[in-house]
Amino acid sequence: MPDRREFFKTFMRGSILAGIAAVSGILIFRPGKEEEDCDYHFTCGSCPKLNDCTLPRAIAFVPTVWQLDPAKCIHCGRCATSCVMTPSAVKCTHVFAMCGYCDLCGGYFRPGTKNLTTAAENQLCPTNALKRRFIEEPFFEYTVDESLCIGCGKCVKGCQSFGNGSLQLQIKHDLCQNCNVCSIARNCPSEAFSRVPADRPYLLKGFGKERFSAENNRTKG
Repeated sequence: MPDRREFFKTFMRGSILAGIAAVSGILIFRPGKEEEDCDYHFTCGSCPKLNDCTLPRAIAFVPTVWQLDPAKCIHCGRCATSCVMTPSAVKCTHVFAMCGYCDLCGGYFRPGTKNLTTAAENQLCPTNALKRRFIEEPFFEYTVDESLCIGCGKCVKGCQSFGNGSLQLQIKHDLCQNCNVCSIARNCPSEAFSRVPADRPYLLKGFGKERFSAENNRTKG
């Protein structure tokens, strides 16, 4: 049996260790300045400021989706080949507010095309997903048939090179499976894919962080 001296030594060591553990727990789990300044006393899941909150404890409650940033996209073609969906959940989007309604559209016609007609040999899109409609001289409207679009980005690359960039690639979330690890994001050479809050899924080049809306896109299909 331990004598009284050994008992007190063991007791003191245990008390010191318990005190250190308690102080460490307080330092680790005490609220930071941002948490102390929080005006709301809800659980994070019901807080009205949840989607704009940057606190680590709140971020875990925000549903997220994959977003494609067209400002980083280099139109490499991997959106068409790497997606788990066939055809890809990435589609060409036409931002009409940026379009010049050009007769000679760099996203529609193959480079060097002399006859500006809708003949298949003149079109840049391999699946005829980009449609051309006469409006009035000299303007034409271009719309995207999503059922034919494979997300190859050829029209986007042409529009970026010879136009004003109104054709852009976007992930269509009615088609996307929202995989935990997106196979396109994993293979994207420009890191154009990222996880964002589900209420801000689209980012359009030329419109800052403006959300995708019906005014900015019209499709057929």
